[in-house]
Amino acid sequence: MKMNSLRDVFEEMVRDLYSAEAQAVRALPKLARAASHPGLRDAFTAHLTETKGQVERLDRAAEALGIKAKGKTCVAMKGLVEEAAEVIAAGGDPAARDAALIAAAQKQEHYEIAGYGTARTFARLLGEDQVAALLEETLREEEAADRKLTGVAEAGGVNAEAAGEDDGQATPARKPAGGRKKAAAGRR
Repeated sequence: MKMNSLRDVFEEMVRDLYSAEAQAVRALPKLARAASHPGLRDAFTAHLTETKGQVERLDRAAEALGIKAKGKTCVAMKGLVEEAAEVIAAGGDPAARDAALIAAAQKQEHYEIAGYGTARTFARLLGEDQVAALLEETLREEEAADRKLTGVAEAGGVNAEAAGEDDGQATPARKPAGGRKKAAAGRR
C-alpha cells in the first residue's frame, strides 16, 4: 500500500493494531499458563478479556472509517510474540521466568501504547472524533495493563523473588567489573 496521505498512514495503522491485538488474543492464554505467580496469571487473564474488547473496538473503528480491519500482519507484534514464546520454552526458575514473562509482556504493551497514541493523534487531526475516542479508550487500557504488570513485578514481589530476595534477606549481588578494577587499583 502506498502512503500518499496521513489518512493512508492512519488506516494502515488501524489495520496494524488490529493484527497486533488478534495476535495478543492468541498469545495471552499461553502467557497465563506459563506464569507461576498467581497475580501474574490473573493479570494475563484479565488483559485477555480486555484485549478481546479491544479487537471489537477496532472492528467498530474500521467500520466507521469504511475500511477492512483484517488482511495485514503486524510484523512487530509477531516478533514480540515469538520472543515471549522463547521465554515460555526456556523453562528454568519459575520466579526468573515470571520476571522474563513480565518483561516480554511489557514490550508488547509499550508497542501497543505507542501505536494507539499515534493513531489517536492522527484520528483527531483527520476529524475522526468517534474513532479517536475508541482509540483513546484502548490506549488507557494498555497503559493500565502496563502499570498492573509493573505492580506484579515490584509490589507483587516477582522481581525480588527472582533476585533471591523473597525472604527479606538480600542476596549478595555480583560486583560489577568496574568495582573489581577499583579494588585492584587501590592495592597498588
